[in-house]
Amino acid sequence: MKHPPEPFKIKVVEPIKQTTREEREAVIRKAGFNLFNVSAEDIFIDLLTDSGTSAMSDNQWAGIMKGDESYAGSRNWFHFYDVVRDIFGFPEIIPTHQGRVAENLLFSETLKNGGIVPNNNHFDTTRANIECNGGEALDLVIDEGKDPVINHPFKGNLDPTKLNDLIEKYGVENIPLGMITITNNSGGGQPVAMQNIREISEILHQNGIPFFIDACRFAENAYFIKQREADYAEKSILEIVQEMFSYADGCTMSAKKDGLVNMGGFIALNDSDLARSIRENLIRIEGFPTYGGLSGRDLEAIARGLREVLDEHYLEFRIGQVERLAEMLNELGVPILLPPGGHAVYLDARRFLPEMSQSQFPAQALAVALYREGGIRGVEIGGLMFGKTDPETGKEIYPDLELVRLAIPRRVYTNMQMHFVAEVIDKIFKNRDAIRGLKIVEQAAVLRHFTVRLEEV
Repeated sequence: MKHPPEPFKIKVVEPIKQTTREEREAVIRKAGFNLFNVSAEDIFIDLLTDSGTSAMSDNQWAGIMKGDESYAGSRNWFHFYDVVRDIFGFPEIIPTHQGRVAENLLFSETLKNGGIVPNNNHFDTTRANIECNGGEALDLVIDEGKDPVINHPFKGNLDPTKLNDLIEKYGVENIPLGMITITNNSGGGQPVAMQNIREISEILHQNGIPFFIDACRFAENAYFIKQREADYAEKSILEIVQEMFSYADGCTMSAKKDGLVNMGGFIALNDSDLARSIRENLIRIEGFPTYGGLSGRDLEAIARGLREVLDEHYLEFRIGQVERLAEMLNELGVPILLPPGGHAVYLDARRFLPEMSQSQFPAQALAVALYREGGIRGVEIGGLMFGKTDPETGKEIYPDLELVRLAIPRRVYTNMQMHFVAEVIDKIFKNRDAIRGLKIVEQAAVLRHFTVRLEEV
């Protein structure tokens, strides 16, 4: 079926509150036009993120009741280790309480002398952790990945030519590691081809550069490979995943995405010396190496979630739900990033609001309009999140894309609720001339989009 039904039954429901337009107007003004500052109680459909917002299965909840909260060597740790080892293949496995801690632990060890870290596109916390540890994060996604309209099966690919040029320009000694993010969140949740993973691995390894994968949405990426690369049509999702990671030296993982849990992550790698250094730091800031800031029940839920996410029926519905929302919007003429990615639909704010300057943060303005009209919370991925100041000129540098990400939590919302989202966006699009731009009145030096306060222009 093109759009399969939900492969699950609903056993527990949570009521959600619908507010009036007047109530939402007061809320968004009090929040400084920043949706991160809005209480979840005042949100009707929350598409801010798919991270940590999944609905866990009865199997996972049953596993929570088997949590062993021993400080060291709990039985859940051994189950967690066996599952991660089997799926990802790396012998050194270090649990953390979420992905950004895994990133910080990795970069605090590998960037002690600074250096360049290439990626297809770094996400916000990855970039921040690299820069705060003295490194420079450079994006080398293929040019098609910067075009919101062009249809390309793997717009998340890292450009091999750009990578070779970067190595020649900066020198191997200044590149402590290379990365690929799967799927490519900042570029619209776009997948990376197995052929590209293999080619980037070869380039990095030929130059003696370790290769790491940001594995947050590894199963979704594997599903796209199965659908779009002919050589993998008959392979299982697990077989595809195992091959993907066989080309890498390690990975960071936020289990809050494709681990189907609300908290947790890990680093997995081959290098035992690097793992030893990371564990020493882990003990200082997170916890003992067999729990890493997590409870035993968290480890058990992750282990079970990592198995569940490999189910092809689940992935077919998961990615199909995203695709259906994208189709509805496309049929209504709403400008979106094409093709749709694995976890989210991205509204193209520059085409949605063509008369609005990037200096007025059109993607954030569109996100505000979405909340005002329907109580729907998305997130801006554009000039507010990724804009930066040129140190020489003092001018603001804006990214190529101005997007509003509508990230769909896993197993949470029904297709009827997605129809409601499409109807609200259609109404906004027909009245888009009423949307006003924004200006910053207060911001932090790092990751400003989380706490920024704005005013309408």
